[in-house]
Amino acid sequence: MRFALCLAIALLVGVNSAAGDDAKQGKPQGTTLRLELFVSDMQQSIDFYTNVLGFEQQKGQPNCVPVRSGSVLIALGPAAGLPPKHHFNPEVQNCRRGLGVEIVLEVDNVQAFFDEVNATGYKRILSPLRQHPWGLTDFRVADPDGYYLRITSR
Repeated sequence: MRFALCLAIALLVGVNSAAGDDAKQGKPQGTTLRLELFVSDMQQSIDFYTNVLGFEQQKGQPNCVPVRSGSVLIALGPAAGLPPKHHFNPEVQNCRRGLGVEIVLEVDNVQAFFDEVNATGYKRILSPLRQHPWGLTDFRVADPDGYYLRITSR
């Protein structure tokens, strides 16, 4: 099963294959992937995901604002509101957020998506649109908090 998003994104995917066998073995059925990004500036992050990447802001709360594009849902939360000893609290974890994680968004028309992102004037495009030997075309961006996103063809 291919996920439109690798880690860190709430992706609503029903697990249909071998569901009966999973139930017999006590495995979760209808599993979904959910990830929240803890950010330094909520409005800046909301602006990035809505104005640069074209997500739609959903109804939320001040401490959790979901943004959606198709079946991809990203929950944004303020890092400053985390409990003092929380693993992702900026006081505990002062290194770059998301280290070792690549958020992958698969899109139907990567050229058009790149053109739209580029037209916004966003300055943190880390690599230009390029085709790879394995047949996919992609570009890479960092969000305002440094989360690394690869926007790729299917």
